[in-house]
Amino acid sequence: MKILLTGASGYIGGNLMESLKEEYEIIAISRNTSNKEDEENVTWKEADLYSQLDIEQVMEGVDIAIYLVHSMQPSSKLDQGTFGDKDAILADNFAWAAKKQDVKRIIYLSGIIPDDDELSDHLESRLECEKILGSYGIPVSTLRAGLIVGPKGSSYPILHNLVKRLPALLLPAWAYNRTHPVALKDVLSGLMEVVKRKPEQNESIDIGGPEEKTYRELFEETAEVMDKKLPMVDLPIIPIFLSKLWVRLIAQKPKEMVYPLLESLTHSMVMREENYVEGISNAPTTFKESVRIALDGELDQSSPSAGGLLQKKDIQKNDVKSVQRIKIPEQWSVEDTADYYINWLSRIGGRLINTSVDDKETSITLPFFKDPILIFEKSEERSYEDRLLFYIKGGQFSQKREGGRARLEFRRVLDKDEVLIALHEYEPTLPWFVYTLTQARVHLMVMKAFGFETGLLANMLGSRYAKYVSNPHAGRA
Repeated sequence: MKILLTGASGYIGGNLMESLKEEYEIIAISRNTSNKEDEENVTWKEADLYSQLDIEQVMEGVDIAIYLVHSMQPSSKLDQGTFGDKDAILADNFAWAAKKQDVKRIIYLSGIIPDDDELSDHLESRLECEKILGSYGIPVSTLRAGLIVGPKGSSYPILHNLVKRLPALLLPAWAYNRTHPVALKDVLSGLMEVVKRKPEQNESIDIGGPEEKTYRELFEETAEVMDKKLPMVDLPIIPIFLSKLWVRLIAQKPKEMVYPLLESLTHSMVMREENYVEGISNAPTTFKESVRIALDGELDQSSPSAGGLLQKKDIQKNDVKSVQRIKIPEQWSVEDTADYYINWLSRIGGRLINTSVDDKETSITLPFFKDPILIFEKSEERSYEDRLLFYIKGGQFSQKREGGRARLEFRRVLDKDEVLIALHEYEPTLPWFVYTLTQARVHLMVMKAFGFETGLLANMLGSRYAKYVSNPHAGRA
């Protein structure tokens, strides 16, 4: 059996690969394989999961695809957009490619989802990814884990660093929410068991250790295992935004990771009976034993390589990723949205911005520039009903590189009245500091303004823009 493993160069993925390769043939995926070497039952392949073409190619011949991906770390020099919107694109690419290559199953490692009416952005994104992965007709097994306890990773090292570095703790209200901590080794065992399953439809399986605990108890027991006295004082009035600031400062982790995780602590995350599967959900290792194992494997996590965390300063290429989610009228298709955007640019730009469409090419021009600033070419091969892709083929504001893949896409996920508009791998010609202060900000303002107008069209069909709702191509040159 051939298994594709994303996140293979990460902490959980790397450990899982060590277990899987004893029984299966592994295709290990990484954005950069220059420092990777194939070994028995392991073949490394390079792929950018933001590229549908890349992931489609590496999935050829795969039986099971394992999805261990999140976008809380930067992937470009400049990232505009929320991690949730970027996660939606990644999950949609993955599931679409799996369907295209006739993959039999998808396995997704997520977090326990509380049964609350409103979820944090992080948990909402995890749940949306689960739905997207399961929307293409391929059975998806989602293993929803409690707080994973290991020497690296995301959540537990933050808790460990707080206990290690602080002389005392002021406890906010969220310290009394409950969670189901689970040892890393038990999560890996659970994933191995999930690989053996053969579900005919989507399934969600919770996994947690034998104890349900508050975060205060996690602090107390971690300090006890570390043989450290850690006085604690309840201060429930501390707002979550202050918690995010001091946790980031003390834990020394990037805000892109700390902030979403801290927001999720406002929920209790414990296993649900309907998601219980004997032999998987009931992880045996206690929290204290999990901490001892984590401390035995502790490494210096101050460097990106040791902690597996990519910082923006580590990205050498001056490229841009910008993703915005907009609401659209329910009558519109993705193509309608793209057409309206092109016409809208000329309309709001007055005499400053002009767009022209010639066959498959769309050009944007500005006064005082002889040639277009950007030239887009529609890719018929990579476009379909729920996705339109335009490659940036030239223009005075775009770097020209052989084999360059700068592109703009319009995409709908989960049949919602929403479209994700994403700019990928774009390299500006302006000096970087000038670009970030000018063109980058203008692009973001333009996209927000466009989203505001399409939202009005969706909500106010009786407005003076109503004609565009029924005919978004109106006014097209």
